[in-house]
Amino acid sequence: MTAAYLEPTQEAGRAFFMRGIVGPVVMLNLLRYRALADYAASPHLAPAAPITGEAAYLIYMRETLPHLEASGGRVLFFGRGGHFLIGPQHERWDAALLVQQSSAAAFMAFASHEAYLAGLGHRTAALEDSRLLPLEHLAMA
Repeated sequence: MTAAYLEPTQEAGRAFFMRGIVGPVVMLNLLRYRALADYAASPHLAPAAPITGEAAYLIYMRETLPHLEASGGRVLFFGRGGHFLIGPQHERWDAALLVQQSSAAAFMAFASHEAYLAGLGHRTAALEDSRLLPLEHLAMA
């Protein structure tokens, strides 16, 4: 089995901050759900009956949105994925999400806020694998 990527490393977080992105940052999230959510790491968040990874991720989104919006962030796009049109055909992503923050500092403050972190277990339970790519706006000539 290949490695799963669910949390940033300290090195990746440092590299993101050191990029020195000026202005808004958009986070491209690629998401692969578990068939059944795994709440082993956060049993206190587990629903009474088993749910799908997708259902757990929707709980995470519902609980996260107020904190995201309070930090000045917003969801630009959230939609169902599938197989690549251009890319490895063996690779699939169940959903894609674009989240915009006013700055890299605002993103870091949001991502480390205690109220946001309290519900992060839903995301971990939901996902089999993920990717998070910070995007910086480029001016077109």
